[in-house]
Parts: sequence; structure tokens; C-alpha cells
Amino acid sequence: MRDEGLHSALVHPGKLKRRHHMKKTIYYVKNMDCSAEEQMIRMHLEELEYVHALTFDLGARRLDVFHFGEEGELDKALERTGMVAHRTGHEEHVDSPQIDESTNRRPLMWALLINAALFVCELIAGTLSGSMGLVADSLDMLADALVYALSLMAIGSSVIKKRRLAASSGYLQLGLAVFGLVEVIRRAWGADSAPDSLLMILVSMVALCANIVTLCILKSTQRGEAHIEASWIFTSNDIKVNVLVIAAGGMVWWSGSSLPDLIVGGLIFVIVARGARQILRLAHQK
Repeated sequence: MRDEGLHSALVHPGKLKRRHHMKKTIYYVKNMDCSAEEQMIRMHLEELEYVHALTFDLGARRLDVFHFGEEGELDKALERTGMVAHRTGHEEHVDSPQIDESTNRRPLMWALLINAALFVCELIAGTLSGSMGLVADSLDMLADALVYALSLMAIGSSVIKKRRLAASSGYLQLGLAVFGLVEVIRRAWGADSAPDSLLMILVSMVALCANIVTLCILKSTQRGEAHIEASWIFTSNDIKVNVLVIAAGGMVWWSGSSLPDLIVGGLIFVIVARGARQILRLAHQK
């Protein structure tokens, strides 16, 4: 889920301004390449009263910390995340970046509603057509809807609340992914007939169009915040998944076999399970 050149910034609300000069310390974080690692770092550092704001460049694996006081506590906090971070620069007497997150609520709400609706539609269509690809894609939509919900709740929320929400969504995604993989294996060993390829293709095309609309809606957000960038990444990946399910539907129609549908469904369930594992690692990291 790496996105070269990605830049994200977040100003933490509720930080008390001090009369001391603000500093900026720059880190290179070796194993930070997706929003899960970014969120893990943010949850640890924003608990520190003297940390005022963070900016992330995931492509360059760069973290800028705007803070008061010395860098020693920052180093220790980053070490507790399990991330490999090296201090590469330092500036004195800097201004903190200012971003108004309130303008992002409406686009994120629309994105949440679209993904929630797609989850319901694809789950019903997948059940009726017998397609594990559609069922898996519906759970991927559910996972994205949860990401959008967490993005909305992240605006002004406490660290403890965000961790509890993240843990709940992670367990739900993991449970659904495991259930789906078990069903894929059961069907692979059974003699189930091929799914309705036409319904697979039509529903996936609708989902593809809806995800394109979601990207257009997200254009109205202020690019830069980590949770907004994560939403862009997930929606962009959804479009690729939609195309994959459409291709699987075409192969089912051509071959008359359910194998392409099961392979694609299993692959998507693995992706959902991997995302759930990252969220749970984030939620339970001390």
C-alpha cells in the first residue's frame, strides 16, 4: 500500500500553546510505508503534551515533529512503536502548520455512505449469484467504510477512543475475512456450480463507477492529512479490486468454472485480513 511522493500533515487539536519557541525535528522512519504505520506513530506521539503537530511524507518515509522541549523523549516514544527511526535534521523557531479539518467532514461522510451502500448491495448480489468474489469485495467495501468512519471520528477524538474504535473494526474485519476464507476452501473442495458471471460483472461495474465518484468527492477535501490520504489509497485500491472481479466474471463466463471466482475471492479476503492485522497492531501497541 505504498504511495511514492505521498505527503500528509495533521495538526493535533487541543495542544496548549507555550511561550517557548517551537522546534521541528525531522526523522527518517525506515519501515513506515503505509497509513497503519503512520497512525501507530501518531497515537504514540500525540499523547505527549509538548508535541504540537506532525507531518508525514510516506513516500520518502519522512516524519516532521513540531514540538517544544528536547528530542530525547521523542526518540524514546518512537522506539516504543517498534519503528526504526533516525533523526536527520532539526530546526529552531519554526511555525506549526495549520489545517482546518472541519471542511473534510462532508466529503468523508459521503464516502462512508457510498461504501456502506456498496457493501450491502454487493453482499446481497454475491449471495444471490453464488460469487465469492462479490462477497469478498463487499467485505472490502465494509473495511473501507470503517476506515472512513474512523477518519471522521479521528477529528478531535482522544487517543483512547481511537484505539478502541480501531480495535473493534480490526476484530470485525478479521472475523469476516477468516469466515470468508473458510467458505472459499469449502467451496473449492465441494462441487458448487459456477456463479452467475453476468451479475458479477454488472454489480462490479456499478461498484467501479461508485468508487470513481468517491474519488471525485474526495477531491473537495484538504489533501495532506494522513487519514485523508489513507482514504485516497484505499479507494484507489478498490478500483483495482473491482476490475479484478470483473475480469474473474469474464473468466467464469468463458470457462464455465467457479475457480476464477474462488481465486479472486480468496485473494481479496487475504487483503482484508492483512488490513485487519495492521489495524489491530496499531490499536494494541503500547
